[in-house]
Amino acid sequence: MTYRVVQWSTGNVGTHATRLIAGHPDLELVGLWVHSADKVGRDAGELVGIEPLGVAATDDVDALLALRPDCVCYTATADLRPAEAIADMARILTAGVNVVSSSVVPLIYPGHVALDMRRPLEDACIAGGTSAFTSGIDPGFANDLLPLVLTGTCEYVESVRVMEIVNYNTYAQPEVLFGTMGFGQALDATPLLLVPGVLSFAWGGVLEAIAAGLGVEIVEMREVHERLPAPERLDLGFGVVEAGTTGALRFEVQAMVDTGDGPEPRIVLEHVTRLDDTYAPDWPQPVGHSGYRVVVTGNPNYTLDLQMMGDDGDHNTAGLAGTAGRIVNAIPAVCEAAPGLLSVLDLPLVSGRGTMR
Repeated sequence: MTYRVVQWSTGNVGTHATRLIAGHPDLELVGLWVHSADKVGRDAGELVGIEPLGVAATDDVDALLALRPDCVCYTATADLRPAEAIADMARILTAGVNVVSSSVVPLIYPGHVALDMRRPLEDACIAGGTSAFTSGIDPGFANDLLPLVLTGTCEYVESVRVMEIVNYNTYAQPEVLFGTMGFGQALDATPLLLVPGVLSFAWGGVLEAIAAGLGVEIVEMREVHERLPAPERLDLGFGVVEAGTTGALRFEVQAMVDTGDGPEPRIVLEHVTRLDDTYAPDWPQPVGHSGYRVVVTGNPNYTLDLQMMGDDGDHNTAGLAGTAGRIVNAIPAVCEAAPGLLSVLDLPLVSGRGTMR
């Protein structure tokens, strides 16, 4: 069966998603939504750097829904506009169209999101008989699927730690890097990411998914972070980080589990983010180059290091392509799922069916 798909946005993730949809034998790209007026009317292939696809970009939502696609791949940035993104997706779901998305990342585990925030989507799934799945690489398969697979082979589990250890110096999203994450800001500044509660909101769904897979309850989430300055001025090409401002960031979201002797941080999400490989040498280091690490303490003990590299030789490109790949390859499973909001625990194994060249 071929599934008809509309791609929503051509940003960093959307560009990769459009290419993936266009090249997937089980998917057909039938429409493309764009935000910028100067992209309207242009061929989708031209916009994402591949051969023409015969699909013209549009900002007309009604026209796209009138195509009766099976699924919309929604990848518009939603860090600063979650309510708008949820309204977009609810409209799509109500119209009888399934959704895969990388945008409102707390929805990676829907039960983590407050009822008043997720209810429009739940109601839309009921009204449209549709399903929605949010994922990517982080939050996504690198820190929900992989640890769940490892723990599924254990006699017992004491703790789980999932880590991102990445140099972000080619992550060309200035709004996110400088505004949301606070790179280039004073060490005592409070960027959006470090406002109390934001880390737990954004990544708590990962911890909830792991806890649900292990059958334990999280009684509290705790946040810790530290920052180190850039030792010298650093020009990234899409922004400048002055010496003495934030050049490295490390944070944890700790899921406290009551083991009978009081709450303990048994499931931990950690990010170690640098703008130069030489920054913060005492912090955890990747094996080789940037990637992800899963540490399961139990029997057996596991340490899994995941290295990533795009076909252009850049690890951040790999992260974007992996984010797109996780949700695009899940489209058939999401379209066949029972209506509702889905997590990694609700889908069958999503493989790379049809992707081998």
